[in-house]
Amino acid sequence: MTPTDTALPKGFQAQIDLRCARDRDWRHLVGGAPTRLLRLSERAAGMVSAEGRITVLDDASGELVRTLLDANVAHPRPMFGPHDESVTVVIPVRDNQPGVDRLLRAVHGLRVIVVDDGSAAPITVPEDVRLLRFDTNRGPSAARNHGVAQADTEFVIFLDSDVVPLATPGAAADWVTALTAHFSDPAVGLVAPRIVGLPAAEPNLVERYEAGFSSLDMGQREAAIKPGSRVPYVPSAAMVVRRRAFTGFDEDLRVAEDVDLCWRMAAQGWCLRYDPVARVAHEHRSTLPSMLGRRRYYGTGAAFLADRHQRKAAPLAMRWPIAVAVVALLTRTRLGLAVGLLGAGYAGWAVRRRLGEMPGRDRVAASLTGQALAHGLVQAGGAVCRHYWPIGLVTALVSRRFRVLAAQVAVVDAVVAWIRHAQAAGRSPKVDPLSFLVLRRLDDLAYGTGLWQGALAQRDATALLPVIGR
Repeated sequence: MTPTDTALPKGFQAQIDLRCARDRDWRHLVGGAPTRLLRLSERAAGMVSAEGRITVLDDASGELVRTLLDANVAHPRPMFGPHDESVTVVIPVRDNQPGVDRLLRAVHGLRVIVVDDGSAAPITVPEDVRLLRFDTNRGPSAARNHGVAQADTEFVIFLDSDVVPLATPGAAADWVTALTAHFSDPAVGLVAPRIVGLPAAEPNLVERYEAGFSSLDMGQREAAIKPGSRVPYVPSAAMVVRRRAFTGFDEDLRVAEDVDLCWRMAAQGWCLRYDPVARVAHEHRSTLPSMLGRRRYYGTGAAFLADRHQRKAAPLAMRWPIAVAVVALLTRTRLGLAVGLLGAGYAGWAVRRRLGEMPGRDRVAASLTGQALAHGLVQAGGAVCRHYWPIGLVTALVSRRFRVLAAQVAVVDAVVAWIRHAQAAGRSPKVDPLSFLVLRRLDDLAYGTGLWQGALAQRDATALLPVIGR
């Protein structure tokens, strides 16, 4: 089902992402996903406060806010949402009684449905919690769908039994209100919190790595959830859906069912939001074999996604001038440097041309091109170590030049990721750089193994093919 009424209510606010407004020039906004230039008329720019805030007062301001939200250059600041009576928590579980007990204490006071997905020892719950049970294991997708079918509220919160909501720092609203307030926008069909590591008294190295670099953590910046964007999906371990928008998890999928759901809902026209103000702690894997086994399992899901969503599941994507520049620069030759500069120069010229008469367009074009080139190099480095490591291994066996390149890429990629995490968190990661290098490379090998395993099992190489656009 698609959203029918997308008109924003009076009083709804949006905040322009200040990274998209150079020198707070509200008339020219550059950013979003994909990156674009939005030119605002004098009238539209006049609706923006000095801090970049817009309030919906009439149809014109509502249309402006909708345009900016859809372009991902502004973020919602809703002021109200549904009451707790409009929400049901659905908890799928299999063989995790302690996790269910912990989670039920955290959601006390809300309507809760627990779906026992064929546990060996039947799950028990308090009398005020509704319990459903499968005699045999049918998978988390089937368990969640069954729970939703039995709920009679407008909104449903999915929480896995190995998570627990945390207090919302620096916010007056609790985690439920912080998430459900987004549904004051009638076009929003799904909202998800940030998933962080469950604090441990004396975490080991694997737990510290998972706490800082888990694939479930979508980061500190709020965003619209869109394929190909910075936040292309959110994990089903914790999310809230509008029942009218929810089309069900694909019960044929035991992995990547959350990605599939997000992409199907986005294709139907629903807005999906990621709000890291609300946080949910996840009990990460604590041993290296279990962590790597999970990463390999996640990797197998790419083939299923490629079968359903084609090129949205590509391991990397970039425009052709940037792709040419990246490949050329990685040759580390004088000719490669020259070709790389030509490719980057052409990309910069194309961006400058699209910016038209925007003030400071040369500086903006250079900045955007530099960011695209840096992102392309990071993508390529990650692909060599992660998605294409089997090809890289074979190539390294016959080429000394490639062996040196692969070793350099493996180190630089880890150093860049470690520094980026430190900058984002405002402190050094709890994993030293050398340990991080080793764990990141093992992480990539495990995921890449699953990726190739899935592609071979499906006899479909779509999940291995990059997307090179104009």
